[in-house]
Amino acid sequence: MLRLVFTNLTRRKGRTIATAIGIALGVATIVALLSIGAGLKRTAAEFVHLGQSDFGLFQAGIADPTASILPTELATKLERRPDVSAATPLLLVVEGVKQDPAAVVFGAEPDGFFAQRLVVTRGRHALGPGQILVGDQLARRLKLGPGDTMRVKTRAFRVAGVYHTGIFFEDTGAVLDLRSAQKLTHRRRTEATNIVVQLAPGARQKQVEAAVGRANPGTLVIGTPEEAARVGANGELVRKTVTIVAALALIVGGLGVTNTMAMAVMERQRELALLSAVGWKRVRIASLVLAEGVATSIIGAGFGMLLGIIGADALNQALSVSSVVSPQVTFDTVWQALAIGVAIGILGGLYPAWRGTSVSPLRLLGGGP
Repeated sequence: MLRLVFTNLTRRKGRTIATAIGIALGVATIVALLSIGAGLKRTAAEFVHLGQSDFGLFQAGIADPTASILPTELATKLERRPDVSAATPLLLVVEGVKQDPAAVVFGAEPDGFFAQRLVVTRGRHALGPGQILVGDQLARRLKLGPGDTMRVKTRAFRVAGVYHTGIFFEDTGAVLDLRSAQKLTHRRRTEATNIVVQLAPGARQKQVEAAVGRANPGTLVIGTPEEAARVGANGELVRKTVTIVAALALIVGGLGVTNTMAMAVMERQRELALLSAVGWKRVRIASLVLAEGVATSIIGAGFGMLLGIIGADALNQALSVSSVVSPQVTFDTVWQALAIGVAIGILGGLYPAWRGTSVSPLRLLGGGP
Protein backbone atom coordinates (compact mmCIF):
# COMPACT_ATOMS: atom_id res chain seq x y z
CA MET A 1 0.00 0.00 0.00
CA LEU A 2 2.90 2.37 0.76
CA ARG A 3 4.13 2.11 -2.82
CA LEU A 4 0.64 2.90 -4.08
CA VAL A 5 0.40 5.92 -1.77
CA PHE A 6 3.74 7.22 -3.07
CA THR A 7 2.69 6.67 -6.69
CA ASN A 8 -0.62 8.49 -6.22
CA LEU A 9 1.07 11.48 -4.59
CA THR A 10 3.76 11.81 -7.27
CA ARG A 11 1.20 11.60 -10.07
CA ARG A 12 -0.15 14.97 -8.93
CA LYS A 13 3.05 16.68 -7.83
CA GLY A 14 1.80 20.24 -8.13
CA ARG A 15 -1.28 19.63 -6.00
CA THR A 16 0.66 17.65 -3.41
CA ILE A 17 3.39 20.30 -3.14
CA ALA A 18 0.86 23.14 -2.82
CA THR A 19 -0.99 21.33 -0.03
CA ALA A 20 2.26 20.44 1.75
CA ILE A 21 3.42 24.08 1.58
CA GLY A 22 0.18 25.27 3.17
CA ILE A 23 0.58 22.77 5.99
CA ALA A 24 4.28 23.65 6.33
CA LEU A 25 3.50 27.32 6.91
CA GLY A 26 1.04 26.49 9.69
CA VAL A 27 3.41 24.04 11.36
CA ALA A 28 6.34 26.49 10.98
CA THR A 29 4.39 29.13 12.87
CA ILE A 30 3.61 26.66 15.64
CA VAL A 31 7.24 25.48 15.88
CA ALA A 32 8.51 29.07 15.99
CA LEU A 33 6.09 30.01 18.77
CA LEU A 34 6.79 26.83 20.74
CA SER A 35 10.55 27.33 20.52
CA ILE A 36 10.24 30.97 21.56
CA GLY A 37 7.97 29.89 24.42
CA ALA A 38 10.58 27.34 25.55
CA GLY A 39 13.22 30.05 25.33
CA LEU A 40 11.09 32.37 27.45
CA LYS A 41 10.69 29.64 30.06
CA ARG A 42 14.44 29.07 30.20
CA THR A 43 15.05 32.81 30.43
CA ALA A 44 12.51 33.06 33.25
CA ALA A 45 14.29 30.26 35.11
CA GLU A 46 17.63 32.06 34.85
CA PHE A 47 16.05 35.38 35.80
CA VAL A 48 14.69 33.77 38.97
CA HIS A 49 18.12 32.37 39.89
CA LEU A 50 20.33 35.39 39.24
CA GLY A 51 23.72 34.91 40.85
CA GLN A 52 22.86 31.22 41.24
CA SER A 53 20.48 32.20 44.02
CA ASP A 54 17.71 29.92 45.29
CA PHE A 55 14.91 32.47 44.93
CA GLY A 56 14.23 36.15 44.44
CA LEU A 57 12.06 38.65 46.26
CA PHE A 58 10.11 41.24 44.25
CA GLN A 59 7.46 43.83 44.91
CA ALA A 60 3.98 42.31 44.76
CA GLY A 61 1.32 43.41 42.29
CA ILE A 62 3.61 44.64 39.52
CA ALA A 63 3.30 43.76 35.84
CA ASP A 64 7.04 43.93 35.11
CA PRO A 65 9.73 42.63 37.51
CA THR A 66 12.14 45.36 36.39
CA ALA A 67 9.71 47.94 37.79
CA SER A 68 9.82 46.43 41.29
CA ILE A 69 10.98 48.65 44.17
CA LEU A 70 12.19 47.15 47.45
CA PRO A 71 14.14 48.63 50.38
CA THR A 72 17.76 47.45 50.44
CA GLU A 73 17.53 46.93 54.22
CA LEU A 74 15.30 43.94 53.46
CA ALA A 75 18.45 42.00 52.54
CA THR A 76 19.88 42.58 56.02
CA LYS A 77 16.60 41.47 57.57
CA LEU A 78 16.62 38.26 55.54
CA GLU A 79 20.20 37.45 56.47
CA ARG A 80 19.16 37.38 60.13
CA ARG A 81 17.03 34.33 59.44
CA PRO A 82 18.66 31.00 60.35
CA ASP A 83 17.42 29.39 57.12
CA VAL A 84 19.08 32.06 54.90
CA SER A 85 22.83 32.06 54.38
CA ALA A 86 23.05 35.24 52.26
CA ALA A 87 20.89 37.90 50.65
CA THR A 88 21.92 40.79 48.43
CA PRO A 89 19.97 43.59 46.69
CA LEU A 90 20.06 44.12 42.92
CA LEU A 91 19.00 47.07 40.81
CA LEU A 92 18.11 46.25 37.20
CA VAL A 93 18.84 48.91 34.59
CA VAL A 94 16.92 48.17 31.37
CA GLU A 95 17.43 49.80 27.96
CA GLY A 96 20.55 51.45 29.32
CA VAL A 97 22.94 50.25 26.59
CA LYS A 98 22.18 52.13 23.39
CA GLN A 99 24.02 49.64 21.13
CA ASP A 100 22.07 46.72 22.63
CA PRO A 101 18.83 47.93 24.29
CA ALA A 102 17.83 44.40 25.32
CA ALA A 103 20.93 43.99 27.53
CA VAL A 104 20.29 44.26 31.28
CA VAL A 105 22.77 46.11 33.48
CA PHE A 106 22.80 44.91 37.09
CA GLY A 107 23.59 47.17 40.00
CA ALA A 108 25.10 45.01 42.74
CA GLU A 109 26.93 45.41 46.03
CA PRO A 110 30.62 44.65 45.36
CA ASP A 111 30.84 42.40 48.43
CA GLY A 112 27.51 40.61 47.82
CA PHE A 113 27.42 37.01 46.58
CA PHE A 114 26.00 38.07 43.20
CA ALA A 115 29.09 40.14 42.36
CA GLN A 116 31.52 37.73 44.03
CA ARG A 117 30.34 34.83 41.86
CA LEU A 118 31.20 36.57 38.59
CA VAL A 119 34.03 34.57 37.01
CA VAL A 120 36.30 37.16 35.38
CA THR A 121 38.03 35.73 32.33
CA ARG A 122 39.77 38.94 31.20
CA GLY A 123 40.86 41.98 33.14
CA ARG A 124 40.23 42.55 36.86
CA HIS A 125 37.34 41.77 39.19
CA ALA A 126 36.74 45.38 40.21
CA LEU A 127 33.47 47.18 40.92
CA GLY A 128 33.63 50.80 41.92
CA PRO A 129 32.78 54.31 40.76
CA GLY A 130 33.37 54.64 37.04
CA GLN A 131 33.99 50.90 36.52
CA ILE A 132 31.88 48.19 34.90
CA LEU A 133 32.14 44.43 34.39
CA VAL A 134 30.76 43.14 31.07
CA GLY A 135 29.35 39.67 30.29
CA ASP A 136 31.33 37.78 27.67
CA GLN A 137 28.42 37.52 25.20
CA LEU A 138 27.72 41.24 25.37
CA ALA A 139 31.44 42.02 25.16
CA ARG A 140 31.68 39.87 22.04
CA ARG A 141 28.76 41.63 20.38
CA LEU A 142 29.97 45.12 21.25
CA LYS A 143 33.67 44.23 20.74
CA LEU A 144 34.62 45.39 24.23
CA GLY A 145 37.60 44.45 26.36
CA PRO A 146 39.36 45.59 29.56
CA GLY A 147 40.25 49.27 29.35
CA ASP A 148 37.56 50.12 26.79
CA THR A 149 34.75 52.55 27.49
CA MET A 150 31.11 51.50 27.69
CA ARG A 151 28.25 53.95 27.97
CA VAL A 152 25.22 53.16 30.14
CA LYS A 153 22.41 55.68 29.70
CA THR A 154 24.17 59.07 29.87
CA ARG A 155 27.38 58.05 31.61
CA ALA A 156 30.59 56.40 30.39
CA PHE A 157 32.25 53.60 32.38
CA ARG A 158 35.64 51.95 32.00
CA VAL A 159 35.50 48.20 31.43
CA ALA A 160 37.44 46.64 34.31
CA GLY A 161 36.91 43.05 33.21
CA VAL A 162 34.89 40.52 31.20
CA TYR A 163 33.08 37.74 33.06
CA HIS A 164 31.20 34.49 32.42
CA THR A 165 28.61 32.85 34.68
CA GLY A 166 26.67 30.54 32.35
CA ILE A 167 23.43 32.42 33.12
CA PHE A 168 21.92 33.89 29.96
CA PHE A 169 20.75 37.20 31.43
CA GLU A 170 24.07 37.84 33.14
CA ASP A 171 26.37 36.89 30.25
CA THR A 172 24.41 39.12 27.86
CA GLY A 173 24.48 42.02 30.33
CA ALA A 174 26.85 43.98 32.54
CA VAL A 175 27.37 44.76 36.24
CA LEU A 176 27.85 48.11 38.00
CA ASP A 177 28.25 48.86 41.67
CA LEU A 178 24.85 49.40 43.29
CA ARG A 179 25.38 53.11 44.06
CA SER A 180 26.26 53.93 40.42
CA ALA A 181 23.15 52.10 39.21
CA GLN A 182 20.99 54.01 41.69
CA LYS A 183 22.34 57.31 40.40
CA LEU A 184 21.72 56.34 36.77
CA THR A 185 18.09 55.43 37.47
CA HIS A 186 17.51 58.28 39.96
CA ARG A 187 16.81 55.84 42.77
CA ARG A 188 17.55 56.46 46.44
CA ARG A 189 20.42 54.73 48.21
CA THR A 190 17.86 52.64 50.05
CA GLU A 191 16.08 51.30 46.92
CA ALA A 192 16.64 48.17 44.85
CA THR A 193 14.68 46.23 42.24
CA ASN A 194 14.82 42.85 43.96
CA ILE A 195 16.62 40.81 46.59
CA VAL A 196 18.28 37.51 45.65
CA VAL A 197 18.53 34.93 48.41
CA GLN A 198 20.80 31.95 49.10
CA LEU A 199 19.41 29.30 51.46
CA ALA A 200 21.29 27.88 54.41
CA PRO A 201 22.42 24.23 54.09
CA GLY A 202 19.58 21.84 54.82
CA ALA A 203 16.85 24.47 54.52
CA ARG A 204 13.74 23.43 52.58
CA GLN A 205 13.06 25.92 49.82
CA LYS A 206 9.27 25.77 49.73
CA GLN A 207 8.99 26.20 53.47
CA VAL A 208 11.45 29.12 53.50
CA GLU A 209 9.69 30.81 50.58
CA ALA A 210 6.34 30.56 52.36
CA ALA A 211 7.80 31.87 55.63
CA VAL A 212 9.59 34.77 53.93
CA GLY A 213 6.41 35.72 52.08
CA ARG A 214 4.40 35.78 55.31
CA ALA A 215 7.06 37.77 57.15
CA ASN A 216 7.28 40.42 54.42
CA PRO A 217 3.83 41.64 53.32
CA GLY A 218 3.76 43.37 49.95
CA THR A 219 6.52 41.18 48.50
CA LEU A 220 6.37 38.30 46.06
CA VAL A 221 8.72 35.32 46.44
CA ILE A 222 9.66 33.67 43.15
CA GLY A 223 11.65 30.44 43.08
CA THR A 224 10.53 28.66 39.90
CA PRO A 225 9.81 29.66 36.27
CA GLU A 226 6.14 28.83 36.84
CA GLU A 227 6.00 31.32 39.70
CA ALA A 228 7.70 33.89 37.47
CA ALA A 229 4.61 33.80 35.24
CA ARG A 230 2.75 35.55 38.03
CA VAL A 231 4.98 38.59 37.55
CA GLY A 232 5.05 38.70 33.74
CA ALA A 233 2.44 37.43 31.30
CA ASN A 234 4.78 36.78 28.35
CA GLY A 235 4.99 33.02 28.80
CA GLU A 236 1.25 32.66 29.23
CA LEU A 237 0.64 34.89 26.21
CA VAL A 238 2.90 32.71 24.04
CA ARG A 239 1.17 29.52 25.24
CA LYS A 240 -2.27 30.92 24.43
CA THR A 241 -1.06 32.15 21.06
CA VAL A 242 0.33 28.70 20.26
CA THR A 243 -3.04 27.16 21.14
CA ILE A 244 -4.89 29.56 18.85
CA VAL A 245 -2.44 29.09 15.97
CA ALA A 246 -2.56 25.30 16.40
CA ALA A 247 -6.36 25.37 16.20
CA LEU A 248 -6.23 27.55 13.08
CA ALA A 249 -3.60 25.28 11.53
CA LEU A 250 -5.81 22.25 12.16
CA ILE A 251 -8.83 23.96 10.61
CA VAL A 252 -7.10 25.59 7.63
CA GLY A 253 -4.74 22.69 7.03
CA GLY A 254 -7.54 20.19 7.43
CA LEU A 255 -9.67 22.04 4.89
CA GLY A 256 -6.73 22.17 2.48
CA VAL A 257 -6.12 18.44 2.76
CA THR A 258 -9.87 17.77 2.49
CA ASN A 259 -10.10 19.81 -0.70
CA THR A 260 -7.02 18.19 -2.26
CA MET A 261 -8.00 14.64 -1.36
CA ALA A 262 -11.66 15.14 -2.32
CA MET A 263 -10.61 16.33 -5.80
CA ALA A 264 -8.23 13.39 -6.09
CA VAL A 265 -10.98 10.96 -5.10
CA MET A 266 -13.40 12.42 -7.65
CA GLU A 267 -10.79 12.05 -10.38
CA ARG A 268 -10.02 8.49 -9.32
CA GLN A 269 -13.52 7.17 -8.70
CA ARG A 270 -13.25 4.56 -11.44
CA GLU A 271 -9.84 3.51 -10.17
CA LEU A 272 -11.20 3.08 -6.64
CA ALA A 273 -14.23 1.26 -7.98
CA LEU A 274 -11.92 -1.12 -9.85
CA LEU A 275 -10.00 -1.81 -6.63
CA SER A 276 -13.31 -2.64 -4.97
CA ALA A 277 -14.31 -4.88 -7.86
CA VAL A 278 -11.08 -6.91 -7.59
CA GLY A 279 -11.63 -7.59 -3.92
CA TRP A 280 -10.46 -4.57 -1.96
CA LYS A 281 -12.67 -3.99 1.07
CA ARG A 282 -14.07 -0.54 1.77
CA VAL A 283 -11.93 -0.22 4.90
CA ARG A 284 -8.79 -0.85 2.87
CA ILE A 285 -9.77 1.71 0.22
CA ALA A 286 -10.59 4.27 2.91
CA SER A 287 -7.24 3.55 4.55
CA LEU A 288 -5.48 4.21 1.23
CA VAL A 289 -7.11 7.62 0.83
CA LEU A 290 -6.52 8.47 4.48
CA ALA A 291 -2.85 7.39 4.23
CA GLU A 292 -2.33 9.72 1.28
CA GLY A 293 -3.67 12.64 3.31
CA VAL A 294 -1.50 11.77 6.31
CA ALA A 295 1.59 11.36 4.09
CA THR A 296 1.03 14.79 2.55
CA SER A 297 0.67 16.29 6.01
CA ILE A 298 3.81 14.62 7.35
CA ILE A 299 5.81 15.96 4.39
CA GLY A 300 4.44 19.42 5.10
CA ALA A 301 5.10 19.08 8.84
CA GLY A 302 8.70 18.04 8.17
CA PHE A 303 9.39 21.10 6.04
CA GLY A 304 7.42 23.20 8.51
CA MET A 305 9.62 22.15 11.43
CA LEU A 306 12.77 23.09 9.54
CA LEU A 307 11.26 26.40 8.42
CA GLY A 308 10.02 27.14 11.95
CA ILE A 309 13.45 26.54 13.53
CA ILE A 310 15.20 28.75 10.98
CA GLY A 311 12.44 31.37 11.09
CA ALA A 312 12.40 31.64 14.90
CA ASP A 313 16.13 32.31 15.04
CA ALA A 314 15.98 34.76 12.12
CA LEU A 315 13.08 36.64 13.72
CA ASN A 316 14.92 36.71 17.03
CA GLN A 317 17.96 38.29 15.38
CA ALA A 318 15.91 40.68 13.24
CA LEU A 319 14.06 42.05 16.26
CA SER A 320 17.31 42.32 18.28
CA VAL A 321 15.89 40.44 21.28
CA SER A 322 18.63 37.82 21.56
CA SER A 323 19.65 39.35 24.90
CA VAL A 324 16.19 38.63 26.28
CA VAL A 325 15.25 35.28 24.81
CA SER A 326 16.87 32.64 22.65
CA PRO A 327 14.54 30.17 20.85
CA GLN A 328 14.94 26.65 22.16
CA VAL A 329 13.79 23.62 20.17
CA THR A 330 12.89 20.79 22.54
CA PHE A 331 11.65 17.24 22.09
CA ASP A 332 8.16 18.46 23.01
CA THR A 333 8.31 21.00 20.18
CA VAL A 334 9.18 18.30 17.64
CA TRP A 335 6.55 15.77 18.65
CA GLN A 336 3.81 18.41 18.98
CA ALA A 337 4.55 19.66 15.46
CA LEU A 338 4.48 16.11 14.09
CA ALA A 339 1.28 15.34 16.02
CA ILE A 340 -0.40 18.40 14.53
CA GLY A 341 0.76 17.37 11.05
CA VAL A 342 -0.68 13.86 11.46
CA ALA A 343 -3.90 15.30 12.94
CA ILE A 344 -4.28 17.58 9.91
CA GLY A 345 -3.91 14.56 7.61
CA ILE A 346 -6.46 12.51 9.53
CA LEU A 347 -8.91 15.40 9.84
CA GLY A 348 -8.59 16.32 6.19
CA GLY A 349 -8.74 12.75 4.94
CA LEU A 350 -11.88 11.57 6.72
CA TYR A 351 -14.43 12.97 4.26
CA PRO A 352 -12.51 11.99 1.10
CA ALA A 353 -12.03 8.50 2.57
CA TRP A 354 -15.76 8.17 3.14
CA ARG A 355 -16.51 9.67 -0.27
CA GLY A 356 -14.21 7.20 -1.96
CA THR A 357 -16.14 4.24 -0.57
CA SER A 358 -19.69 5.60 -0.71
CA VAL A 359 -20.29 5.28 -4.47
CA SER A 360 -21.38 1.95 -5.93
CA PRO A 361 -18.56 0.37 -7.98
CA LEU A 362 -21.14 -1.19 -10.33
CA ARG A 363 -22.54 2.21 -11.27
CA LEU A 364 -19.07 3.70 -11.85
CA LEU A 365 -17.99 0.77 -13.98
CA GLY A 366 -21.18 0.92 -16.04
CA GLY A 367 -22.83 -2.16 -14.64
CA GLY A 368 -25.54 -0.56 -12.50
CA PRO A 369 -28.23 2.12 -12.51
